[in-house]
Amino acid sequence: MQPTSYMQQALDLARQALFISNPNPRVGCVLVSACGHIIGQGFTQQAGGPHAEVMALRDAAARGSSTQGATAYVTLEPCSHTGRTGPCCNALIEAGITKVVAATSDPNPQVAGQGFARLRAAGIEVQVGEGASASRELNIGFFSRMVRGTPWVRMKAATSLDGATALHNGQSQWITGPAARADGHAWRAQACAVLTGIGTVLQDNPRLNVRDVETPRQPKVVVIDSKLDMPLDAHVLKAHSGCTIYTSSTNISKTQSLQALGATVIAIPNAHGKVDLAAMLRDLGTRGTNELHVEAGFKLNGSFMREGLVDELLLYMAPKLLGAGTMGLASFGPLEQLSQAISLQVHDVSRLGEDVRLVARVAGRDQF
Repeated sequence: MQPTSYMQQALDLARQALFISNPNPRVGCVLVSACGHIIGQGFTQQAGGPHAEVMALRDAAARGSSTQGATAYVTLEPCSHTGRTGPCCNALIEAGITKVVAATSDPNPQVAGQGFARLRAAGIEVQVGEGASASRELNIGFFSRMVRGTPWVRMKAATSLDGATALHNGQSQWITGPAARADGHAWRAQACAVLTGIGTVLQDNPRLNVRDVETPRQPKVVVIDSKLDMPLDAHVLKAHSGCTIYTSSTNISKTQSLQALGATVIAIPNAHGKVDLAAMLRDLGTRGTNELHVEAGFKLNGSFMREGLVDELLLYMAPKLLGAGTMGLASFGPLEQLSQAISLQVHDVSRLGEDVRLVARVAGRDQF
């Protein structure tokens, strides 16, 4: 197997951490002996569990393979700090690894090159760059949180070909088919949190959990509720992962009632008496939110778009036309010039059953 294939295998392993490692990055590691045989491999486990390098070393030990003189192919710089686990670079040094091929450096200020420096100081050869783009894409939310201090905001919607997300009476289930809905749940599963507005809660009483794919963890639920209109029997309050409500209200009695049900209530008002969305994103960043999956109505979607807070659109388009009087994706504008349009860059187009999935990024938002 050629070196590029070793890194590709490490990236494939990292993808197995997609649903489990949050808020830690998704990392894979492959250990290769001096004669070119894979002797161990692993990927990052749930937060507080072993990282990819340690899993690979354990795998090598279980196989009875010596790691002396081996090369480690890892998709992110081995950590150099002690958190809930020990430094991975120390584990590699102690295992007798003589070369580390890493896809990219870790943007975490607690690491940020220090892992590479410690490896080199121990006499280990370090190569960086192979697979960098793929590793960054896999961890774009982690990079966003570490560099910008805010999560990667992904707005999801199911629409008809003429852009409708619901009929005039609010009916929207189901515009798209089962394959698209299952795929949407997979994107939920990889997010740290799923966000909606109180309007959606009042109209649909959604659970916002992952049901159509298997996952060992559920994303947290976040609700924008300026006036604390949240019903005390709402499904989102029963989320096992926890429900966080952002508000501009100072209603102490309602706050206490919601807190008694296990919700976290955070007041972040803006000058207009609404929730300060930019400040909310910064707060979510401090709470370890890498990817924020937004499933809201056109008004809240419009607020996110108008304030320039959306990074990516995840659109499922059904081959249907729903005509006039329908609800759209996001309410913002009206614009006076075509030059005022929000420019998007198509990132991926896939077919799911009869529907089409489009992933498009707001131009320039991934440059950090």
